[in-house]
Amino acid sequence: MNRRLLLTLGMVSTVGLSLWPFLWFLLTSFKSQAEIEAVPPIWWPSGSLSFYRSVLFDHHLFDYVANSIVVAGSTTLLALLIAIPAAYALARLTIPGKQGILAVLLCVSMFPQMAIAGPVWRLLDAIGGLNHRWGVALPYVALTLPLAIWILASFFKELPPELEDAARVDGCGPWATLLRITLPLAAPGIFTAAILILIYAWNEFFFALLILTQPEQQTLPLGIALFQGEFTMPWGELAAASVVATLPLIVVVLLCQRWIVSGLSAGAVKG
Repeated sequence: MNRRLLLTLGMVSTVGLSLWPFLWFLLTSFKSQAEIEAVPPIWWPSGSLSFYRSVLFDHHLFDYVANSIVVAGSTTLLALLIAIPAAYALARLTIPGKQGILAVLLCVSMFPQMAIAGPVWRLLDAIGGLNHRWGVALPYVALTLPLAIWILASFFKELPPELEDAARVDGCGPWATLLRITLPLAAPGIFTAAILILIYAWNEFFFALLILTQPEQQTLPLGIALFQGEFTMPWGELAAASVVATLPLIVVVLLCQRWIVSGLSAGAVKG
């Protein structure tokens, strides 16, 4: 009984510590400026929406949200279009050095962003990608491909090849088999990879700061980070903007958690 109690307390403490920063910003976003500056601090807000009006209309947060949707959506789509056939080939075809390829992908995913910042910037400058949303989406695709390929390859390996053999006997070619048989069965893994890519592209800051210097092209994390006050840090606006930026991801993860857990557990336990 004591062991169960300790486990429960540990889980509650972990969840509470994880949620506390977001809860604090959520409460702060509904305070007035006087409540934020009050000493001792006022824990429960009055319900003011002034900071939300400020970030949405004065700081043009909708423009940053639109840019993030375009960048994250295009990154997810392009990464999946490349990762799905690559992972399927690694899972099904006899390729010399297959394990070495997967190991190289894993090593590439561990490169620090600072180490590749210079080459990425020079390459985008050469092809005219600076200060364009597609210019920041390309590095995102490259950075998320290793993880996506790893997840999808592990998932494809666990699908029974007999189903694909039966489809070929019925006259399906390789692409028809992939589209009609394999992809529907691999939907949880594809969905998991898509969510992880989307979260990365939505939250990424470093390359956005490096590539996007014009405000009209900047994504949501960069736009929030560049909020400026004349004499003080605009904590209320930062809190409101952070809630707006975080809430869509929370909703997506909560709605899709069953498929995310299914995809991750299939690759980790069976793969």
